[in-house]
Amino acid sequence: MYQIFEEVSVAGESGERVKALQRELKARKLRGFLVPHSDEHQNEFLSPSAERLAWLTGFTGSAGVAIVLDKAVALFVDGRYVLQARAQTDPALFEVLQTPEAKASTWLIGKLSRGATVGYDPSLHTIKEIERLTETLGKAGIKLVPVESNPIDAVWHDRPKPPSVPIAPHGIEYSGRSAQDKISDLQEKLREEQADAVLLTMLDSIAWLFNIRGGDIKHTPVALAYAIVPANGRPTLFIDPEKVGDNVKGALGDYVDLAEPAALEGRLKALGQEKARVRLDPETAPIRFGQLLEAEGAKFVPGADPCLHPKAIKNEIEIKGAHTAHLRDAVAMARFLAWLDEVGERGRIDEIAAALKLEECRRQSGQLRDISFDTISAVGPNGAIVHYRPTTKNKRTLQKGSLYLIDSGAQYRDGTTDVTRTIAIGAPTAEMRRHYGLLLKAHIAIATARFPKGTRGQDLDPFARKPLWEAGLDFDHGTGHGVGSYLSVHEGPQRLSRLGTVELEPGMILSNEPGLYLEGQYGIRLENLVLVTPPEKIPGGSREMMGFETLTLVPFDRRLIDPKQLLAFEREWLNGYHARIRREIEPQLLSNDRAWLRHATAPIG
Repeated sequence: MYQIFEEVSVAGESGERVKALQRELKARKLRGFLVPHSDEHQNEFLSPSAERLAWLTGFTGSAGVAIVLDKAVALFVDGRYVLQARAQTDPALFEVLQTPEAKASTWLIGKLSRGATVGYDPSLHTIKEIERLTETLGKAGIKLVPVESNPIDAVWHDRPKPPSVPIAPHGIEYSGRSAQDKISDLQEKLREEQADAVLLTMLDSIAWLFNIRGGDIKHTPVALAYAIVPANGRPTLFIDPEKVGDNVKGALGDYVDLAEPAALEGRLKALGQEKARVRLDPETAPIRFGQLLEAEGAKFVPGADPCLHPKAIKNEIEIKGAHTAHLRDAVAMARFLAWLDEVGERGRIDEIAAALKLEECRRQSGQLRDISFDTISAVGPNGAIVHYRPTTKNKRTLQKGSLYLIDSGAQYRDGTTDVTRTIAIGAPTAEMRRHYGLLLKAHIAIATARFPKGTRGQDLDPFARKPLWEAGLDFDHGTGHGVGSYLSVHEGPQRLSRLGTVELEPGMILSNEPGLYLEGQYGIRLENLVLVTPPEKIPGGSREMMGFETLTLVPFDRRLIDPKQLLAFEREWLNGYHARIRREIEPQLLSNDRAWLRHATAPIG
């Protein structure tokens, strides 16, 4: 079992924990302290030892920041997490505010007077984040100050130890390129930009560059580590030596030096003494490293993590692996959905039992390495909580007349999957079908989009929203995120959202997942992964256009589809998609599941 379902929220204990932190801040002569959901690598998913925000507040979402002052406490989360944050935190203690409408800087300025000092851990905040906040608060006379040690660690007496899971080579049969080639390309880029070295802090970049995979972060096959890559010479990987077995030493030893993480600071100081030009990504690197380099005399060269772009563009081997992984995953999903149709209406299956059944179906392939995130298994009103997580305490049973939303994914050595389907349990209402139809139209708008070179995610995001906007509806998250190759299920820099400023390029994988959430009633989300395809000529056109190839092969629930809601081209796309599923999946299913699949993919009139 790759996930637990016990209640992990600690709202009942947060009062004493906040008081302990406030006492610690007073001893350090600080009026406040920032508590982000982050670690030294800006991971979305954190190791237990880095879950400071959850420990303090009870909120277990993957994004947010708390601000603790001597007489006030606030938790800032985006629209995905407002309902969850309010449910998990003590309302008498925490003011829950939604970003970007509410801003931490505005709240601080309203609470503090000129001359107040607010502390932050420079290992947990990026360079750009602190620069922006420092500038805004400085105008109000409020000073941000870095702390040498995190005050939460001083009062968190039973804090878990950091993880230390052995790493493994990620063979070229999966990566498609050798680590030596990737490093050579990176070093050439550094020389072109006249940088002497780059410090890598993002774990998926390090895993991708050195063709290694680990297990320090749940559901993401990465290892806690740092790396310095010089423009000339051998890179150094700073990693716990206990994680590095002979198999990895043999794979890395010819072209990479290994050092303990404790040696990183000394190496950075040496670069400073050499007056080196060191590249750091201000959007992802902890400000601690920028401060250290500049204090020692190095030239901090701002620039995006140089692994982000090449990692996002999958090569032929990675694309082939994605197809294979999605085909394997589709078989598991078909088996699960056939089972759900058989037992879902009996009133005996709850959200946890359904999530475990899906994991079992994926395990039957013999190639499941992990799930790619905690499964969102949500029925009825729980589906309206965007990142809902079922627990033994709050689980609901699937009942007739409800909608069941399941958002899940898998980690295979040849690819990462992420798929969401919303299923009718029993006969759906007309309103459910209307809303489902709007979401299906939104999904098809992205799936069928054609767009020229230079198109950004923010240019396509409105395609999915138009059917909803016309009905007076919308959703408070992006339409899609990038996805890695046996790496992070949420990968940048590409995304389909209002904030998606990166140009889409062939080989990028993204999700297509518009949603609709009616608090207290139900949620609907329809998600496939798509691959950006090369530009092609369109008959009668003057410019070549890129598009999307859908990778996910899972039927949409025909019970929720009103053909009259769909235009002719939308029905054509849906029927073609279902025919492809039937053609590729049916030969791999048993007879009972084949009958279900034929019915589930029958043409829509």
